[in-house]
Amino acid sequence: MRIFLLSVVFLFFYSCQDEVVVKPKAQLRLDYPTANYEEIKGVFPYQFQKNKLAKLVSKKNNALNLYYPNMKATLYLTYQKVKGNNIDSLLKDAQKLAYDHVVKAESIPEQPFINQEANVFGMFYMINGNAATQAEFYTTDSIKHFLNGALYFEAKPNFDSIYPAVVYLRNDMRVLMETLKWNN
Repeated sequence: MRIFLLSVVFLFFYSCQDEVVVKPKAQLRLDYPTANYEEIKGVFPYQFQKNKLAKLVSKKNNALNLYYPNMKATLYLTYQKVKGNNIDSLLKDAQKLAYDHVVKAESIPEQPFINQEANVFGMFYMINGNAATQAEFYTTDSIKHFLNGALYFEAKPNFDSIYPAVVYLRNDMRVLMETLKWNN
């Protein structure tokens, strides 16, 4: 009788369990508004178009920060004059800055950029992986001007999580490069 009672109690508790259902992995969906661009002209030795979502923060030595508050990201733009024969060192520094992330990056594809009409030449680096920066570029006219840009997020790098924002901001960086003009 005792065994029968224990068996009934065991079956009662065993039959009350919910069936285990495997749930599919969910992906975070981040939608950003269509980019609208405005011309940035001023006292800088360069001009370009920027996304209206980005807040312009002027720094010393003709440098700028484009801050994207919704994405907690900043595009740091550093301007330097080409003096004498320093174009080689500026190019090496820009390339080194991009490839310093090779330790954490899965890949760093390069895209050369040439706009002969505006006399703008450069390189765009897409840094894929959990690196500190997700994209960098440099542009120059090889005679007077050199502009370097680097994108950083205010979060620990997790490429899968920030990927939609990275794609959106890389496009903004390309537009900046394509619309860049030097002021003489």
